[in-house]
Amino acid sequence: MGKFIYEGGVKVEIEDRALLHMQLVISAKLRRGEPFAFSWREDASVGGGRTTVWVHPGSSIVYKYYGGRQPSVNRAWVEALAFTANSPSGLYLVPEPADNGEAPGTAEMSTVPPIS
Repeated sequence: MGKFIYEGGVKVEIEDRALLHMQLVISAKLRRGEPFAFSWREDASVGGGRTTVWVHPGSSIVYKYYGGRQPSVNRAWVEALAFTANSPSGLYLVPEPADNGEAPGTAEMSTVPPIS
């Protein structure tokens, strides 16, 4: 279980495999100078609800991984996450789609549906 830490204060635990895929999408958008919203559902242990942060090229972001090995990359998942990041509602975790017939991994973070 890894952590996404935003501006030194806001934190959310995300499974390492999902966090790697989120990092790839976030990094690509920031390299292009594209700010966006990133939303997630909070665990009931921290009060529940939903958190959204505005991610921009000047943001201070830390990705903390607890596993020793880097997971393989599922390009279909990167594309699915990039699609949400480019939408008006911003980036949110979606379930991992199968890539080349491989079984999808599991993400332990709830998805946040798009805001209409």
